[in-house]
Amino acid sequence: MADKKIRVALLFGGKSAEHEVSLRSARNIADALDKKKYAPILIGIDKKGSWHRADSAEFLLNAHDPKLARLAPEHATAVSLIPESKGVLALAGEKPSEAVDVVFPILHGPMGEDGTVQGLLRLAGVPFVGAGVLGSAVGMDKDVMKRLLRDAGIPIGKFFVFRKGDKVSFPAISKTLGLPLFIKPANMGSSVGVSKVRTKKEFDAAVLEAFRYDTKILCEQFIKGREIECSVLGNDKPIASVPGEIVVKSDFYSYDAKYIDESGAALEIPAKLPLILRKKVQDLAIKTFKTLECAGLARVDFFLTKTGKVYVNEINTIPGFTSVSMYPKLWEASGIAYSDLIDRLLMLALEKHAQDLSLETSR
Repeated sequence: MADKKIRVALLFGGKSAEHEVSLRSARNIADALDKKKYAPILIGIDKKGSWHRADSAEFLLNAHDPKLARLAPEHATAVSLIPESKGVLALAGEKPSEAVDVVFPILHGPMGEDGTVQGLLRLAGVPFVGAGVLGSAVGMDKDVMKRLLRDAGIPIGKFFVFRKGDKVSFPAISKTLGLPLFIKPANMGSSVGVSKVRTKKEFDAAVLEAFRYDTKILCEQFIKGREIECSVLGNDKPIASVPGEIVVKSDFYSYDAKYIDESGAALEIPAKLPLILRKKVQDLAIKTFKTLECAGLARVDFFLTKTGKVYVNEINTIPGFTSVSMYPKLWEASGIAYSDLIDRLLMLALEKHAQDLSLETSR
């Protein structure tokens, strides 16, 4: 039917430390969807990993409050996605009930942004927004990401990688990287588990904190400079937004500064940059996006020094979509409104899926 709405499954929550951020993003996207064109299906993953399907907004409680946001499974039904199903959902204890046309994963961090869910969606044969398995995995793992960027000639800061059981020597690391330096989990986002350290005591505590969230951690050089971010949109021919700047009012751009403390940081959009530097940031954002095999969307974060050197810090393949998130704000400043941005992302997902279906899978 020509007037049939596109069924969009919003997949959010998850077993990540960024669970609450995901809920806030999901609520904003659900509100922004063009209801004349799309029929939203809410699928929340609780902190134990169970999937719940709901129509009611009551399923997302306090979604605008980062401290109180939570799922309400009592307003939902247990659900699963059937592999090799072409996007069919099955309600608990029932036969397969409904097909999904496209999935919008809004799962920040591990078990959602790292290729795990993307692999499931590929098996289920359903289009989805964002990078595929490879792009998601390398974008999530800061160690692999930085090695690929380095090999592509993209400027990054110095870093060391350690796994549980490795000897982590503060004197040797601080001699090479200098002080202060950063300790962070290799696979985590939203500054969860990240510490800025200046002393051995802080270093030892930071290593323990980072290992709470991952079995692999990074020790990174502190690059003094402005924090610049740039949004990327597209598949084979991505485009970059105007850059924005994070003006941090705390020691660094922590989880609290991003999502809880409203005075923790200010967003300057667009960033006050000369044309040549703005173009350099945009070109590097697109090169980073392509190098890491991304698709659909990503936000690339940079450091800009006083001497004009630009370093890529990291990429985020499922950036936040909260009311204070940089990704949608940068596109709004570039001429694409929030609702239109969501529409473009869904169309890119369908485009990529059609391209994948055109490939031969057997001889």
